[in-house]
Amino acid sequence: MSYFIIIRGPLVSGKTTISKQLSKLLNAEHIFIDKVLDENKLDKVDPKADRIPVENFIKANEIILPTAKEKFSKGQIVIFDGCFYYKEPIEHLIKNLPYPHYEFTLKVSVEECIKRDSFRNLVYGEDATRAVYNMVSRFDYGKNIDVSGDLDSAIKQILFFLPK
Repeated sequence: MSYFIIIRGPLVSGKTTISKQLSKLLNAEHIFIDKVLDENKLDKVDPKADRIPVENFIKANEIILPTAKEKFSKGQIVIFDGCFYYKEPIEHLIKNLPYPHYEFTLKVSVEECIKRDSFRNLVYGEDATRAVYNMVSRFDYGKNIDVSGDLDSAIKQILFFLPK
């Protein structure tokens, strides 16, 4: 059965770790939105708005839609992993992919995100972590998943909401 999952949350909330684990468990295709933005030079911050423009996320979606549709045609599950700090790219995916879908917002404190960031190979820094946290936290989409503790329990929570 084909369906897609959207995992969204602030920097260092565990989106990619969770998405990769789910991909293994579900034999799913993992699409990392930040990588698509980066590889296509769509990750440039608009200095006036101090964030990546929403249009760039829509362009990234257009780039990944053919891959997602190909995977669906083979009966696969697709997992989209990104900050998704605008609703429009989420709604764009839902509108353009006529398959069942499940959305999850990862919830963790900004202090925990800052702490986790300090342990990464690529450190974004406190200012960037706070900025993205504030943008992502403006709204929730789908089910909220607490990731302040063990990510394995978060994965179990997500699996509970997916088809068996």
